Parts: sequence; structure tokens; C-alpha cells
Amino acid sequence: MRSAAVFGLAVVAVLVAAAHVRAQPSGVDAIANYAGPDRQRLLEDGARREGSLLLYTTGTQLKPLIDRFEQKYPFVRVELARASSADTARKVIEEYRAGFEKVDAFELASHGLVVPRDENILQPFRSPELSAFGAEAVEPGRHWVVVRESYTGIGFNTKLLPPERAPKTYLDLLDAQWRGKMAISGVSTTAVNWVGTMLIAHGPEFVRKLGAQNIRIYNLTGRALANLMTAGEVVLSPTIYNSHVAASAEKGAPLGWFAPGPVPVTDSGVAIARKAPHPHAAMLFVDFLMSKESQLLYQELGYDSPRSDAAGAGAKLQRLYLTNRPSYIREYEDWAKLYQDVFLRRRI
Repeated sequence: MRSAAVFGLAVVAVLVAAAHVRAQPSGVDAIANYAGPDRQRLLEDGARREGSLLLYTTGTQLKPLIDRFEQKYPFVRVELARASSADTARKVIEEYRAGFEKVDAFELASHGLVVPRDENILQPFRSPELSAFGAEAVEPGRHWVVVRESYTGIGFNTKLLPPERAPKTYLDLLDAQWRGKMAISGVSTTAVNWVGTMLIAHGPEFVRKLGAQNIRIYNLTGRALANLMTAGEVVLSPTIYNSHVAASAEKGAPLGWFAPGPVPVTDSGVAIARKAPHPHAAMLFVDFLMSKESQLLYQELGYDSPRSDAAGAGAKLQRLYLTNRPSYIREYEDWAKLYQDVFLRRRI
């Protein structure tokens, strides 16, 4: 009788174990959206088997975060493929069309994620960290979550233009005293999103009036334009990033910055590929970048955070997450045409 009982218990144990195995989510969709109480254990166990993940990103700013991630999860090695957001978008689309599905996750400017999303390359996901993020920082279909951001506003050289005299709103920029004294970054996304923001805030007639202010256009990044402002070559610009001003001012640069109203958010989101070869490791990485620990690390690197319990000065601003607008691609094309007509063709 005892041996039969032991045998019966063994059978039950085997059946329970088999049921547990069957209950484990499989496939990227199931893993990316799993919400069971054993989620963390499941992701770590799966990541141990996978051993690595391939991340598509833009630059080297992630190194401190990747180092911390690999310290926390030493069984996962993060491989990086770096390129601009536009080049990354083109690359992954070509790869998926060719059946080359190697990328696991992205940390990329959100405008570089729009087209891969529309090509069905990004996998919607859920994370326990989502509750700390406002809806505006989450792509409506949960294809990405913003993990770092900065804002374009009015920057100025405080030696050449004291803060009390500097324009503080978009409407102030129409004052005749600023005619011929302003400059903007001609980098497409910066300039076009700036025009789009003014269009949303004040309408097309305001944009056309501003075009009559004889604004100089520098085909430079916002960072390079801020450097020219530090040197005194540029006195005033409405396309300066707060993060650049803060970093330079901390080193003694004579720079100031105002939010002139609603400010366009230049953001980077974290996303997972729909056919990620290492989905457990990818979701561990997604969770990590969204965590409070990582958001504070991003702040140390000079970025603002959309996370409610790690938010910096940006939380007080009226922020426009333009890429989350449902018709962003079409609107961007319209804004680009207006920018061409009002600011570029006027100079010819």
C-alpha cells in the first residue's frame, strides 16, 4: 500500500511539473505581455538560457546603464549596433523583409520607431514599471515607452542678453527688436517639430509672421548651435535643448533657457522586436530601462525623465509628445512643407 501511495504521489508530481511547463508562455507576444506572479523568475530563467541580446541604438550614452544592467544580470551580455535613428529604421525594415530577424530591442529616438511600428516590426508589451509612466509617455499601442527626453525652447547667451531682457514666450519672438538676431538649427527633425509645435500653439499665420523675422538657419545640431551660443556667435535661438544648456551652464557657460509655452519633446523610447530571438533577455532590459534606478542614471547623464517618481524640472513644463499623435507622419510632412515655404525659400 505504501509503495502504491508513493507511486501515486510521484505521478502527481510529474503531472504538476508537466502542467507547469505547459503553462510557461512561449513566443515573443506571450513573453512580452506575461503578467503572472512568477514573471521575474520566468524572465531571468529564460534570459540565462538565451545568454545575450542585440540592441539597436544611436550612441554611447547608454554605456553606464548597460554596465549596470550587466552587473545586475551577469548572465546576459548586451551587444550593440549603433546608427542614427533614420538609418536604424531603414536597416531593420530591410532586414525583416529579407528574413534576417536578429535584433531583440531598441533604445531609439521615437521618430525612428514610427515606421518600424507601422511595418509591424515592434511588439506591444506590458511591464510592471508602466504604472509609473503617464499615458503621454507611452505609445498608444504600447509599442514603446519613453525612457529619456529633453525639450526645445528659447536659449540665449546671458552675457550678451540678460535674462530679464530675453524673450520668454513664442509671441515675444515677434518683437521687432529680435529681427535678424535669432538663429535656429536646420537639422530636419528639430526644425520641423519646432514649426509643428508653433503651429499647434498659435496657428499658421503666427508661423508666417515669424518667418519675416529674418532668422538665420545653421545646418548644425542643437548641441553645436548651443556651442556657438556659448562662444557668442549666436545670441538667441528658439531651438535650443534644455539638456545642452544645463550641461554647459554647469561648466560655466553663459547660457540661459526659457520654456516659451508648449515645448516639443525630443525623446527616446525602449521597444522590443516582434521576432526577437532573445525575448526574455529583451524584456528584462526593457524593465530595467524603465525602472527608477535607470531613470535616475539617465538624469545623471543630463536627460529628463517621464517617470512620475523620478521626474526632474521637465515635469513642470507643458510637453508635446509629437510622435504619439495619431497622424504624426502626415502632420510632419505638412510641417516640413511649411518650414520650407516660410523659412528656407524666403532666404533664396
